[in-house]
Amino acid sequence: MVTKTAPYTAKDYSGLLGMDGFSDDLLNNHFALYQGYVNNTIRLLDMIADMPRDAKDPRFAELNRRLGFEWDGMRMHEYYFDALGGNGKINKSGPLANKLSQEFGSFDEWQKAFKAVAGIRGVGWAALYHDPNTGRCMNFWINEHHVAHPASCQLLLACDVWEHAFMLDYGLNRADYLDAFFMNLNWDVVEQRLEAGAHVWK
Repeated sequence: MVTKTAPYTAKDYSGLLGMDGFSDDLLNNHFALYQGYVNNTIRLLDMIADMPRDAKDPRFAELNRRLGFEWDGMRMHEYYFDALGGNGKINKSGPLANKLSQEFGSFDEWQKAFKAVAGIRGVGWAALYHDPNTGRCMNFWINEHHVAHPASCQLLLACDVWEHAFMLDYGLNRADYLDAFFMNLNWDVVEQRLEAGAHVWK
């Protein structure tokens, strides 16, 4: 059997409390949901490690299917929270703003397009991806977070548009939540992701 470890621990995002546009109650509820994804990722990895590798065993099959949901729930929330806590201002002459302007005509046009994706009826995620093979940046809508990710692309920005991310503060007014999200972005983090991913496939 595989040696079991607990390499994943929930990150401490308490520094985001007090952030404009996000109540502490909403953030604490969101942190608790994220903690659940981390706990379930560890639990599933341990359970799978204890099982015989038998593709015909429905328990083995379902636990492995479930792992993607819990793992991506953990990681998507880290992408989301890690990019918050900033002043919302992007360096308009920096590499990311330039790339988005090339793709969409201007940074403001990209932001308008991203908000349109994030406003699609339904629940899920709006995400900005960079394709290191072509250099292209693209906005994607993702329903459940373990499906619909573009293969080989680098995730730059993830915006949670499941109800738990905004309804306590904004009810059905998703547009105001998106304004608050952008107002608190740390664009340095997003640019660092672009720089890290740009060399992966070179």
